[in-house]
Amino acid sequence: MTRIQQVLFAVEQPYMGHPYYVSGNALYSAIARHVDKATRRRLQVSHGVFVPGEYGSPTDGAISLRGGQKLGQMLPDVEAYEDLFVHRDSAQRWLSESRPRDAVNTHPLQRHGNRVAFAAETLFGRPEEMRSERRRVPWLVQCYVHADDDAVLPVAEHLLDGIRVGGARNFGLGELSVVDSQLVDLAALDYSTLEAADAFELELVTPFVLESEFPDADAQSVPWWWAPDERDATGGVRRRAERFVDGADVYELGTVDHGQVVPYSGSKPVATAKNGVFRVGTHSRFGFGELRVRPAGAGRVPEREGRAGGDS
Repeated sequence: MTRIQQVLFAVEQPYMGHPYYVSGNALYSAIARHVDKATRRRLQVSHGVFVPGEYGSPTDGAISLRGGQKLGQMLPDVEAYEDLFVHRDSAQRWLSESRPRDAVNTHPLQRHGNRVAFAAETLFGRPEEMRSERRRVPWLVQCYVHADDDAVLPVAEHLLDGIRVGGARNFGLGELSVVDSQLVDLAALDYSTLEAADAFELELVTPFVLESEFPDADAQSVPWWWAPDERDATGGVRRRAERFVDGADVYELGTVDHGQVVPYSGSKPVATAKNGVFRVGTHSRFGFGELRVRPAGAGRVPEREGRAGGDS
């Protein structure tokens, strides 16, 4: 098992759900209705991250853009390990500096009766002399699927197209349409950036589950190969309560919150990097426990540099 299938969806209708991501559990449940039993049993789905459909370029400029598309509306070519996270970095560092970066990366809200949803697009005003008074920036969702049997992949795009996630699905909300899809072989990627480094950090791309009310779910401790500052009152990690929904049942989760960066104390960074893509810990099949390995201090927000346990 070395392959993943990246999928980029356009958000066609407002989404009423988790404010930080579309959970892998929600995406799995939506996809499972359209695939056969064998695929449903083997399929594993990542959390989906929101991506603004804007102009930009990869951090190092090494990834080619096909057909002059906006980077936010396509899947960049993946040749190195770092390329996997162009869209999965919540700061969306690829966004063009000529655009209002903070505004573009903020999801607007809509009201539907007494409930709040995230809009399918952001509208920006333009000067009166412009041909159009408003500029539309659509929202997309990027996720990836994989399986314990590579023969399951790729999942056909027509089976993924039109799935619905979040609340009010029966009323048409949360509809996603496939924009792009591609297979990536993790074994064939370039890991030279990690191989050349001497010290490493782990970024939690999605929450790591410590406790779960779901029946027979295993409790976890903070892995030994993390090295948070335990002198901190929080034990060196920030925690958050999450929920896991199974049909009509809702189960509480205790997690280590995503977005944190902790020192790595293991001895196999490349192997950890590959395992982190496939995710670790309880409910990893449904998107929890995704990790990214970085050379120590690399890719940090300037004011956060040198601070262990901070956000990247």
